[in-house]
Amino acid sequence: MRGRGRPAKVFVLTDSGRDAFVQAYDDLAASALRFLREAGGPAAVSDFARRRTAELEERYRDRVDSAAPEDRVAVLAEALTGDGYAASVSSAPIGDQLCQHHCPVAHVAAEFPQLCEAETEVFARLLGRHVQRLATIAHGDGVCTTNFPQADLARPTATPSSTPKPTHAVPTTIRRTPS
Repeated sequence: MRGRGRPAKVFVLTDSGRDAFVQAYDDLAASALRFLREAGGPAAVSDFARRRTAELEERYRDRVDSAAPEDRVAVLAEALTGDGYAASVSSAPIGDQLCQHHCPVAHVAAEFPQLCEAETEVFARLLGRHVQRLATIAHGDGVCTTNFPQADLARPTATPSSTPKPTHAVPTTIRRTPS
């Protein structure tokens, strides 16, 4: 129980509230990346994005590697949450889905999708699994969603008995109709 004084209150600013304040961080970052693109081309922006996400990879590597393989996506989500991404994991019969409910760079990534692409590459390297980015906040989706298919579903191997048979015939010749 607290002593005298005003009761403690905790307030959280929403995205729309944050937008009411003057902020130049996103503008500054976008301007810097535009300059980088003009000076060094699109590859320079991709290189920057990879360098930036390599820092995440380095910080997360030991935590993810020390987890049991079935827990690695959850450990990655915890690490991302610690960095402000508010991440969660759900499991499905076909694999795991990582949802990032917040993206600190969403406004800049909307113009520079290389940031999302580099992040996806890091997830694949950290988990040693195939990755499918399904949605991004930067693209206008509500959350960033990344699917990690089960290993046996991620890279199917075709055998003669498992190769699907065509369901319809494909014409081998093309006939012209008179005009």
